[in-house]
Amino acid sequence: MKLSDFETLQPCLEEGTLAIHLNRPEARNALSDQMIDELMEVFGQLEGNRSVRAIVLRGNGGHFCAGADLKSMNSANSEPESAFKSNRRFGDLITAVGHLEQVVIAAIEGAVMGGGFGMVCVSDFAISTSTAKFGMPETTLGIPPAQIAPFVVHRIGLTQARRLALMGERISGTEACELGIVHQCVDSSEALDTAVQEAIKRVKRCAPDANAMTKALMLSMAGQPSQESLDHAARLFSNAVTGEEGLEGIQAFKEKRSPHWA
Repeated sequence: MKLSDFETLQPCLEEGTLAIHLNRPEARNALSDQMIDELMEVFGQLEGNRSVRAIVLRGNGGHFCAGADLKSMNSANSEPESAFKSNRRFGDLITAVGHLEQVVIAAIEGAVMGGGFGMVCVSDFAISTSTAKFGMPETTLGIPPAQIAPFVVHRIGLTQARRLALMGERISGTEACELGIVHQCVDSSEALDTAVQEAIKRVKRCAPDANAMTKALMLSMAGQPSQESLDHAARLFSNAVTGEEGLEGIQAFKEKRSPHWA
């Protein structure tokens, strides 16, 4: 695999485990267009690669992922079609994470917001520190959690997903474990390191082809969001982000103030 020349990622392949560190610590690893492109490039190289048994997703600088890069959103998404394509691209990313043939382990600490929350919801095994902060803050910014909503509902059910999204709730890693967003909760970054290594050992007890087939089978049986539903979600996002509330919400975020409706 070619794992050099990435600006927003630090991938490292060792003994059949590919650790992918999101590497925009100054932005709490917010998802820029470049980071999405680089992740998709790495995932493309993994197709059919049974020598890689596990993928660990983690963020540098003490945070998993703060979601979309809102500081560049207004300028990049000023036109509805541009906003549609950008949002839909993230839907492709989260779908790709969920359908990787390898076992995906999310190692979580710090901020887990928006798109970061969505990536956790498509991981195979998620481990979080108890103090991590999970949230779906999109509605507080005047936009819907368009691409992640179906995956969050699939992970934890409609009732809890609605509570988190419609009230802009922030929850701890402990509550995220209680809700089934993550599978294991630990007390520190050091304990997170240990738990990840133990999870990798358990993955390697399982045959790689059998794991890939089992994962594909389970996904086909469980039912996944369709391309049409993600297209519809991106269109809703496009209308919102270029509308009055979206423009006001994101500007308020940049200016570190409350939007006019709050």
